Amino acid sequence: MSSKPRQPPSRLLTLERTIARLTLHREQLESLSRKYWRARRAIYLTGSLSALLTWYLAGGTIALILGLIFVVLFAGVATYHNRVRESITRHGLMLEIKNVQVARINLDWDRLPPADQSPRETDHPFETDLDLTGDRSLHRLLDTAATTEGSRKLRAWLLNNEPDASIIKERQLLVSELRKLSLFRDKLHLYAVLVSSDSALRDRKGYRVDRWDSRALVSWVEHAIPADSLRPTVILLSLLAAAHITLFILGALNLLPFIWPFSFLLYIGAMIIKQGRIATAWGEVQDLEKALRRFGAVFKYLESRRCSGLPQLQKLCAPLLDPRKRPSAELSRIERMAAALGLRTNAMLWLIVHAFVPWDFFFTFRLEQLKKEISQELPRWLNVWYELEALNSLANLAWLNPHYTFPEIVSGQHLFAARRLGHPLLKPDHKVCNDVRLDDETHVVLLTGSNMAGKSTFLRTIGLNLRLAYVGSPVNADTLQLSLFKLFTCINVSDSVQDGLSYFYAEVKRLKQLLSAVEAGDELPILFMIDEIFRGTNNRERHIGSGAFIRALSHRRNAVGLIATHDLELTRLADEIPGLANFHFCEEVSDGRMVFDYLLRSGPCPTTNALKIMQIEGLPVGEG
Repeated sequence: MSSKPRQPPSRLLTLERTIARLTLHREQLESLSRKYWRARRAIYLTGSLSALLTWYLAGGTIALILGLIFVVLFAGVATYHNRVRESITRHGLMLEIKNVQVARINLDWDRLPPADQSPRETDHPFETDLDLTGDRSLHRLLDTAATTEGSRKLRAWLLNNEPDASIIKERQLLVSELRKLSLFRDKLHLYAVLVSSDSALRDRKGYRVDRWDSRALVSWVEHAIPADSLRPTVILLSLLAAAHITLFILGALNLLPFIWPFSFLLYIGAMIIKQGRIATAWGEVQDLEKALRRFGAVFKYLESRRCSGLPQLQKLCAPLLDPRKRPSAELSRIERMAAALGLRTNAMLWLIVHAFVPWDFFFTFRLEQLKKEISQELPRWLNVWYELEALNSLANLAWLNPHYTFPEIVSGQHLFAARRLGHPLLKPDHKVCNDVRLDDETHVVLLTGSNMAGKSTFLRTIGLNLRLAYVGSPVNADTLQLSLFKLFTCINVSDSVQDGLSYFYAEVKRLKQLLSAVEAGDELPILFMIDEIFRGTNNRERHIGSGAFIRALSHRRNAVGLIATHDLELTRLADEIPGLANFHFCEEVSDGRMVFDYLLRSGPCPTTNALKIMQIEGLPVGEG
C-alpha cells in the first residue's frame, strides 16, 4: 500500500522566467517614464520662457500661437506618459500575482494573502481537524478570490458535507477548461485589483490585504424602493423651476418685477419638503462607486472574451454575455447616475445648479428606475462572478500542480482507492506519497505506529484530498477512485474551560456524534477518521472502550474509515472482526536519531519509540 516519494513536476521555472521578463519590462517602462518626466519639465519651462520672450519681442498674437503649440505638445507628452505609468502599475500588479503563485507552490505562508478570519464551527464534522480553514490551511492556499463573497463561497464548498456527483462532474469540466486559461485568469485577477490599486491596504511586508465587499451593491438592490414614485415630484419641481426662471427673466426686463421671489421660494420649499428622499439615496450611493467600477471592469473583460470554444465556461457566464443587457453597460449607467448625485460634494456648484434645476431629484428618480430594471439581474451577475472566482482558485491549483489528477467518482460501492496519495499542504521535498484502499471488503483500517511516524498526517492527507475531490478540484494523487461519503473526523479534540468539559468528556461527546451519524442510516455512508481513540483515560479503560467502539463501527455496513492508535493490543481485533485490517508506520534509530520514512506498511506496528525519544532527549527511562 506504500510507494516511494517522488518530486512532482513544477511550474516554478515558467513562473521565474515570467517574473524576470515582467521585471525587465517594468524597469524599461520606469526608465521611459523618467524620460517623459524630464521632457514634460523641459517643454513647460521652454514653452513658458519662449512665450514670454516672444511677447516681449514680437507681440501678444505670436506669443499666444507659440504658447498654444507648446500646450498641445505638453498635452501629447502627458498623455503618452500617463499610458506608460498605467502600464507600470499593471506590470507591478502582475508581478505581485506571479510572486504569490510562486509562494503557493513553495507553501511560503508569509507571502500569501491573509486567511479568511471567519470563526470556525466547533461542531462541524471535520473543519477543526483537517486544516481546511485558518492561517495554514487548504482554503488559504487555494483562495485567489478578490471578493469576500467569492472567498467565502470557496470556503462553503470545502465545508459542505453533502457531495453531489453531478455538481462534482460539472465543476471538474469547468476547472479543466479554466486550468488551460492561465492568462485569462491572471487578467481577470488583474482587472479585479487594478481599479483600486492605489488605495489598497497592504501588510507590513507590502502584500495586498484587502478584498472587495460587494454588500454595498447587494444592499442597494435589496433596499426597497418607496411605493410613491418620484415622477410626480420631478414633474412638479421641473414646472416650478421653469416658472421661476421665466419670471426671473420677465423681472429682469421690468415686466413682472415683484413676482419672481415668491415663485423661487415656492420652488425651494417644494425641494426642502422632499429632501429626505434625496438624503436616503445619497447615503446609498456613497458606498456604490468603488464597487461599480470594480465589477464594471471585470464584467467588461468577460464580455470581450465571449468564452468561445469553452462550452462549460460559456454556460456558466451566459447571464453576463447577453448582448441585450450587458452587465458592464448597466453598471456604467448606474455609475453615471451615482456620479451625477455626487455633485453635492461641491457645495457651491450644487447650490448654483439647484437654483435652476431639480438636479438631485431627477437623477434619484432615474437611479430608482435603473434599480427596478436590474433588481433581478444584478444578483445573478454577482453569483456568477463569485462562482467563477471560486472555480478560478481551483483552476489555479490545477495549473500550479500539473501532476495533480482529477478523481473518478464511482457508484454502487463504498470505495476510496488512491495511488501515490500526497498531503497537499506539505512541501514536495518533505512529502511522501502512499497507496491506500478502503472498500466493502476492507472497510475499517486500524493504523498503528510510533510517535511522529505519520499517523495523524496520513489521516489529514486522506481528508484533505477527499475535500478537494468533492469540490471538483484535482487531487494530490496519481489516481483516486472514490464514492460519495459524508466525512466525520475526531482528530483535534480539545477540552473546553467555558463549557466545563474535560478532554475525555469532549472526546466522548465527539465520538457519540459520530456513532449517532452512522446509526442514523443516511443515504450517504460515513467515512470516519479517528486519531488516538480515548486517549483521555487510563490504559485499561481505553483498551476496553476502544475495542467496544471499533466493534460497533465495524458492524455498520454504511461506514468505512481509519482509526489511529498507540494501543497495539487492539490490532488483535483483526482476527475476529471481518473487514478490519492492520496497517502501520515505523521508524529506525540511526546515529542516535529517530529516522522516519513515512511509508505505509501492512500489518500491526512491530516497534514503539516513546522510551527511545525520552532517552535521546536525555530523560531517565528506568530499567527494563
